[in-house]
Amino acid sequence: QVQLVESGGRLVQPGGSLRLSCTASGRTFSNYAMGWFRQAPDKEREFVAAISYGGGRTLYADSVKGRFTISRDNAKNTVDLQMNSLKPEDTAVYYCNGNHWGTMSSGRYLPGPDWGQGTQVTVSS
Repeated sequence: QVQLVESGGRLVQPGGSLRLSCTASGRTFSNYAMGWFRQAPDKEREFVAAISYGGGRTLYADSVKGRFTISRDNAKNTVDLQMNSLKPEDTAVYYCNGNHWGTMSSGRYLPGPDWGQGTQVTVSS
C-alpha cells in the first residue's frame, strides 16, 4: 500500500560519488523505517543501510560504513543514499524498502514487504 520509486543510479568510475533517491507515496511516509538493499548478479539481496522513521538512528553494512550515508526528508517523502568512494564491488541494483512502524532496537533493520523497482549502479573504469 506504499509505492517506492528509486532514482539516481548510473555508471560511475571507482572512487566517484553518487546519490540515490527513493520517493514514497500511498501511506504516511514518516511512519516507515526505511532501508536500502542491493543485489548483484547471481548474489543474494543484501542490506546496505537503514534509517528510523524519525531519522534519529541509522545502520550500515560493514562493507559501506564510512562511505555511504543514508538520510530522509519526511516533508518530501524521500530517503536518500549518498555513496562516496565507490568501488567496483558496489555494482548492483539498489532497492529501497519500507517497514511500517519498523524499529531497529536490536541494531538490525528488518525489511518490510514494500520494495521499489530498483535502480542500477555500475562502478567501472
